Amino acid sequence: MPREHQGPLARLRRGHEELVLRLLRTHGPLSRAELGRLSGLSRTTLYDIVGALVDGGAVVATAPAAAERRRGRPVETLSLHPGAGQAVGIDFARRAVHVAAVNVAHEVVGSASETHPAELDWPERVRLAERLVAGLGGGTLRLGALSGIGVGVVGPVGTPRPGAEGTGGPEGAGGAADRTDLPVLLGKRFGAPVLVDNNTRLAALAEATWGAATGAQDVLYLRLSHGVGGGLVVGGALHRGAYGLSGELGHITAEPDGRRCSCGKDGCLETVASVGAVLRAHGGAADLAAFLAALPHDPAAARVLDEVGTHVGTVLAAVCNALGPEVAVLGGELAAAGPALFDPVERALHAHLMPVSRARGRLRPATLGEAAGALGAIALVLHESPLLDRYPAPDSLE
Repeated sequence: MPREHQGPLARLRRGHEELVLRLLRTHGPLSRAELGRLSGLSRTTLYDIVGALVDGGAVVATAPAAAERRRGRPVETLSLHPGAGQAVGIDFARRAVHVAAVNVAHEVVGSASETHPAELDWPERVRLAERLVAGLGGGTLRLGALSGIGVGVVGPVGTPRPGAEGTGGPEGAGGAADRTDLPVLLGKRFGAPVLVDNNTRLAALAEATWGAATGAQDVLYLRLSHGVGGGLVVGGALHRGAYGLSGELGHITAEPDGRRCSCGKDGCLETVASVGAVLRAHGGAADLAAFLAALPHDPAAARVLDEVGTHVGTVLAAVCNALGPEVAVLGGELAAAGPALFDPVERALHAHLMPVSRARGRLRPATLGEAAGALGAIALVLHESPLLDRYPAPDSLE
């Protein structure tokens, strides 16, 4: 059908509508007063635009619940229609796929996870993600016009390191060279735009947006999992680095003469503080669950974590001395060890931080768990956080 010609007034009105829709998509539910302040539109123009969007079903107006009402006229909140579309986040971790979805009104539709062998190839991982996504929201998930897929992957995005496993992904399955077709594979499966970024950096975004570091302007995030990585929020913005290499905290040297790391150098933090390194040092537990179960009555396990925590705290202190974060967040599967890990981390932090910084540093456990990477991927799609204001545009992340 031919597109109708639009005059200047029609184009101006459409621009105002798109502005209002973008603000609601970015910030979630807003009052008319908040919309007016953010949009800069006059009250008359705003009411006209909002009225048309409500009448057309793109926006819904919701009065406060009776328990929340105060004296005077109830203040309605405006949000995008929940049925207008969803955004999906997928975190392709080394040995698991985690998915989450929200609708455009910023309501969580659901989340799910499933583990898999480290060597599982990308087509199988994509099929696993498709199955998990299909089950979200009781199978009612619908990708609409405003939808997108945010994807977290292990390792640098846009800067492959030939021959490196490390943070580049599981050998033979998750390396950067093996995932180059991932946006195409997912785009075909879901019929929606796909944005890809480092999954640990996305977890940092999620923790700084909704989790342990909400509201902080400078955040250091470290995740101890099957790999070790991190993310940085500097001056209120998520930091990606010039080549997508920001947050590679797992490759700071912890033992100068230590074990050879898969990145190619020796003694990286990942060689002593990853799940595999912990199990190797313990020598008795078959997996992390068995190690954590044995921890309360196993002195050897406690000694391993004491040494690991000392290395982690020393590395964190070095980064904190350089960056001066307001909050340091520690997450990942190994963080489930609780005080047995956090106590030696805090001791090493205190010992190696500059004295002037010791009273200011705050270490917090991550709060979002396995869903953090997927939730951060959703934030990337919605571009909803001020933490992304100076982040590269979505089309430059590939």
